[in-house]
Amino acid sequence: MSGLNTSYRMSLGDFRHEALDEVGSTNEECLARARAGAASGLWITAARQSGGRGRRGRAWVSERGNLYASLLLINPAPMSAIGSLPLAVAVALHHAVARILPPDGRALEVKWPNDLLIGRKKVSGILIEGEFLPDGRHAVVIGIGVNVRFKPDNPTYPVSCLAEEGASVFPEELFAHLYETMADVLNLWDGGEGTPQVMERWRSVACGLGEAITVNLTDRSLTGRFAGIDDQGLLLLETQDGRVEVISAGDVFFA
Repeated sequence: MSGLNTSYRMSLGDFRHEALDEVGSTNEECLARARAGAASGLWITAARQSGGRGRRGRAWVSERGNLYASLLLINPAPMSAIGSLPLAVAVALHHAVARILPPDGRALEVKWPNDLLIGRKKVSGILIEGEFLPDGRHAVVIGIGVNVRFKPDNPTYPVSCLAEEGASVFPEELFAHLYETMADVLNLWDGGEGTPQVMERWRSVACGLGEAITVNLTDRSLTGRFAGIDDQGLLLLETQDGRVEVISAGDVFFA
C-alpha cells in the first residue's frame, strides 16, 4: 500500500462532537448526516438509543448509563485497506478504557477482531458500516457501545460492565478519553499505510494468542490454535494437521 495519500491523516482538531439525548441509532444518524453532506470526523453520541443494533442485525440494549457513540469518516482509506480498520478501532477503545480502570483489576484484552474483554467477559461492541453516497464519496461509520454502568440481562455469552470492574466513571468521561485515543490511532493507521504498526499495538493487548479456539464462519466452524494475526489483521488459525488458515471474518470462541 505504498504511496497512499498523506491526507488520510487526521489530527485531534479534525474531529467534532454532537451529543444527543435520544436517537434511534447513532450509526443511522451518522449515515443520515453523511447523505446530507456532512464532512469527515463527526462524532454523534446519545444518552439512549431506541433502535441500537450489533453485528449481524443483533439488538443492542441501549438504556441510559452506557456509552453509545458513532464516528463518521468520509473516504477514510482505499477499499483494500478498510479490512484493518476494526482492529485499529479496538486498539483505540482499549487505550481509552485502560485509562479509567483500576490498575489492580482483571485483564483488559481484545478478542479478535474487536471485542473488548475484561476478565474474559465482553464489555463493548463495535459495528462498522459503510455506503457509497450519490456524489461518489465513501461514508464509513464506526459505532461503539460500551457497558459503563449496566450490562445486558440474560446474555448469550459472559458480559461485564465497567462499574462491575471497579471503574467509577460516567459515559461522558469515557467518551472524552475515546475522542483522544481514536484520533491518535487513526492518525497512526493513516488510511491503512500504518496498519503494521497498529497491528503491533493490537498484538500487545490481544486475548488468547496461542490458545485453542473455534472460529464460526458463515458456512462452517474451524478449530485449531490461534497463531496470531498477519500485518493486515487477518486471523491465522493453525489446524491439527499443521496447515495455517487465514481468516478475514468470523466469531471466535475459546476452548
